[in-house]
Amino acid sequence: MINRAAPSASPRLALTDDKIVLIDHLVASRKKVPRLITISDYLYEIARLGGYLARAHDPPPGNIVIWRGWTRLMDIKIGANAIRKTCG
Repeated sequence: MINRAAPSASPRLALTDDKIVLIDHLVASRKKVPRLITISDYLYEIARLGGYLARAHDPPPGNIVIWRGWTRLMDIKIGANAIRKTCG
């Protein structure tokens, strides 16, 4: 809903700094991806984690795709935290 009301807002309205850094790291591994700035950019990346293809004529991502992406992001965050605690 935040994306619909204020798509150019700061991502810190909905995401913590840890999640923002994690998404930035995941996006940096892909080529030709512009820098993420707005909350809309970050939500599309979360949707892509959930299987959204982001093609030119695709409708906006729905609740299920966002939920799947959010779940996958949380799994990645748990893994990153486990590595931080055991490897340094």
